Amino acid sequence: MIHERTLALKAKSRSSVQSGAGGPASGENALFDAFAKLESGKEAARFLRDLATPGELAAFAERWRIARLLDEGRLSYREIAAKTGASTTTVGRVARFLREENHQGYRLVLDRMAGQSGAGHE
Repeated sequence: MIHERTLALKAKSRSSVQSGAGGPASGENALFDAFAKLESGKEAARFLRDLATPGELAAFAERWRIARLLDEGRLSYREIAAKTGASTTTVGRVARFLREENHQGYRLVLDRMAGQSGAGHE
């Protein structure tokens, strides 16, 4: 579920990015730069708990769990949906971003975590 606050933030971010308001450190890029300053999982948790609602955090956590399960390759989309409580549409969307989209953010983090001895795995 998308909250009204999220919609307002997205609209504000879009208008700032489109208009160039606030210079180069505005909008989404400023947020990305803020994440890059975090040095630990604890710091990320503190920042995200201030930034996002509990529902938004739950949605992020759900998508991250789906990405990890998809990466393991042992379960079907339906099995992942049943295990996580997510819709098969959400599972499909995460799969598309994991395998096909240009961003490759899921892949970047999954590969980095795989390089650490068991960190972050269920």
